[in-house]
Amino acid sequence: MGNQVEKLTHLNYKEVPTADPTGMDRDEGPRIGVSYIFSNDDDELEQQQDSVHDPGGEHPALQPYDPQLHEVECSVYYRDECIYQKSFSEEDTLPEEGDEGGGGHLSTYTPENLLNRCKPGDLVEFVCQAQYPHWVVYVGDFQVVHLHRLEVVNSFLTDASQGRRGRIANQLYRYKPLSPAVVVRNALEQVGCKDRDLSWRNSECFAAWCRYGKREFKIGGELRIGKQPYRLQIRLGDKRSHTLEFQSLEDLIMEKRRNDQIGRAAVIQELSSHLQAAEEEEDEEEDHHHPGARTAVE
Repeated sequence: MGNQVEKLTHLNYKEVPTADPTGMDRDEGPRIGVSYIFSNDDDELEQQQDSVHDPGGEHPALQPYDPQLHEVECSVYYRDECIYQKSFSEEDTLPEEGDEGGGGHLSTYTPENLLNRCKPGDLVEFVCQAQYPHWVVYVGDFQVVHLHRLEVVNSFLTDASQGRRGRIANQLYRYKPLSPAVVVRNALEQVGCKDRDLSWRNSECFAAWCRYGKREFKIGGELRIGKQPYRLQIRLGDKRSHTLEFQSLEDLIMEKRRNDQIGRAAVIQELSSHLQAAEEEEDEEEDHHHPGARTAVE
């Protein structure tokens, strides 16, 4: 089994052994999401991306970044409770004091600007097109603690950003936060933890655990058995959405981060293609069982 597990750790999204690797079933209800139980830490991929974008050892040049253009609007539910929401709708977001041009808590800022906004215990999400979001915990004195390349490290915020814009991400998860002092202590106590001693699969899970203290953010924090209690609702348009179901929050976060990495346009195209194919197959089955139906319409 050891060799088999080793092989599974290198599977891509489409190769993960589930009943439907696309995560899409043909019924009209919620779809079953992919299990990431053998998946690698996606922060490892950031190292590969850096090597492509930054051959000279300098940070990549900043590109115009529009969150509403690149990011996927979504909500996360545990049973009937909304535990996470990313939405650009004015009805769903409350503008923060000092925001310019709207956008509320999803507005992004340069690393230097963030230093004037962050308080100890805040979570910061750095975003960039075609890259996984990178989360850090601000601990004060211009420094952050974060999971980076399979190690929890203490860095200056400007260095951790790698030139990316960022936002204070305290409002994305709906859990009750711990006190700022406890959040900072949780982060600092893990500095130096690496490789097999890590309990988190990516920077987001680590940062969220520091702030909320929930075991659901840890590797294996929940048993993947029985009904899928978590739902990821992806907004495709003003009145259209698509839902995936997961057995653990950890699996759901991995899928959410994959969507962030490939971008809004790719996610919508991917889901639309699957939905269109499913509809065409259903039409063919209806024609097979009722051969006169299509003729009557024509």
